[in-house]
Amino acid sequence: MKPPIIIVGIGELGGEFARGFLRCGYPVYPITRKMNMADMSLQIPSPALTLITVPEHELHSTLNDIPKSWQDTIALLQNELLPGDWQRHDLVSPTVAVIWFEKKPEIILTNVLDTPVYGSNAHLLFEALDALNVPNRLLKNSDDLLYELVRKSLYIQVVNICGLLSNCTVGELWYKHQSLAEEVAGEIIDIQEWMIGAKLSKGKLIAGMVEGIEDCPDRFCLGRSAASRLKRALAFAQEAEIETPKLREISHYIHQEEIKGK
Repeated sequence: MKPPIIIVGIGELGGEFARGFLRCGYPVYPITRKMNMADMSLQIPSPALTLITVPEHELHSTLNDIPKSWQDTIALLQNELLPGDWQRHDLVSPTVAVIWFEKKPEIILTNVLDTPVYGSNAHLLFEALDALNVPNRLLKNSDDLLYELVRKSLYIQVVNICGLLSNCTVGELWYKHQSLAEEVAGEIIDIQEWMIGAKLSKGKLIAGMVEGIEDCPDRFCLGRSAASRLKRALAFAQEAEIETPKLREISHYIHQEEIKGK
């Protein structure tokens, strides 16, 4: 019998990974909101992997509650994930997957770019991803991981936030509204630099974002978390005292539209 896999949060991504692990012969134990992780850790003290698949806004409360016996097995895959998110919980080197595939209710799994994976338990994620026919690759070092995390965070924030203005496809956003996308990207990168405490190459990151756009140009910009992403970005910008005129303009537009709809 292979060692057990814990999956915290059984949404679309959690469900896909569960399917992948089960195909590989691993027993999978889901942890839902109604379950007590401390109690579960007494029953499953030594999992091979503890995969956290909760939404971004639930990540920190979830990590606060992770039992100590599971901490060395944690794997993360949130869209806006940056190193500070795990460092604030004293996690030294969790396994991380930078997810570039999409799964929504009643829609089949769609691959965009390869999914990079890094960390001591990357081989377990490889097995599950291979079983799901999801292209993946191993990153060489933490610098490569940082770039991939920032690139994916930039991509998802730019297309979602721009989608609040016009829910066009990501291809249409780039080829018809490129100046808008670049303005939003520039402000997001300013925020990301503050969050990681280092300068970033805007040109390289925007080119990396465009790779994702061009690989799957027909997916729509707007996501259900778009408004929350904009709100979080503006909150970070305010805390860091960063000027974000385009993000504020979009927020004002959304607010006015909400008033009109009442």
